[in-house]
Amino acid sequence: MEGGAIPRLRIALLQIPPAGSLEGNLDAGMDACRKAKNAGADIALFPEMWSNGYYIYDRPKEVWAAEAIPADGEFAEAYRALAAELQMAIGVTLLERWEGAPKNTLLLFDRHGRQVLKYSKVHTCDFDVERDLTPGDGFHTAELDTAAGMVRTGAMICYDREFPESARILMLQGAELLLVPNACPMEINRLSQLRSRAFENMLCIATCNYPAGVPDCNGHSTVFDGIAFKEGQAAYDMCLLEAPGEAGIYLASLDLEALRAYRAKEAFGNAYRHPLKYGALVRTEIREPFIREDYRP
Repeated sequence: MEGGAIPRLRIALLQIPPAGSLEGNLDAGMDACRKAKNAGADIALFPEMWSNGYYIYDRPKEVWAAEAIPADGEFAEAYRALAAELQMAIGVTLLERWEGAPKNTLLLFDRHGRQVLKYSKVHTCDFDVERDLTPGDGFHTAELDTAAGMVRTGAMICYDREFPESARILMLQGAELLLVPNACPMEINRLSQLRSRAFENMLCIATCNYPAGVPDCNGHSTVFDGIAFKEGQAAYDMCLLEAPGEAGIYLASLDLEALRAYRAKEAFGNAYRHPLKYGALVRTEIREPFIREDYRP
């Protein structure tokens, strides 16, 4: 490393279709991880609910709920061991078996095969079939050991992106990188949400979606580096990567040193907030405007 510079963090988005079964998804996912490592990745991220391919629509609840698997079972253990074997962090997703109703969960393993983060989707899509999932208990971050060094990492899952509070609380916990598994059409408005979350919190957001051809998905996985301005550049686009619709393994290279220098001097994130004036944001008794009957605080 010249001059002690921090190496770039190489993030692989596994924008691949599900194989139609737990065993098929395990094999296809492990193959994709190996290809990501061969391409130079330090982190590989799956789309949402990879264990069953987010196949919870147009089927009875009792059918898809029976596909839930334990977070410490054989599927997770295979990816934990693979992370250690490849010396590459892996963020794998699953429909997690849970008392009462399953959870939509991400497990993050570091390059030594240690589980450093378990996150379950907080903002389940209660306007649709996800009302039959158990929401997660909150947002968490962890120090992720990568070949580029330690990176404070948090997660959101799909619909979490649509609530500014999700990324904000992770920023307040020190997150530099947010991993976002996804399963929906990534059109300009949703892409703009991700760009906004990265801009306002000065952090990198890496989102992995299913490719076109998977129902209700269209690819367009992205990485936004969170750096809105660069010295000497009149215009800088913080989008490091926007994948096309096709299936593939897409890599982005994040300059951690530049991101940290930017966070140390710029005026966003936590620099000039007035949290004592935001009380209305956490008053659950406020029901209007636009509160639905199925609202779950």
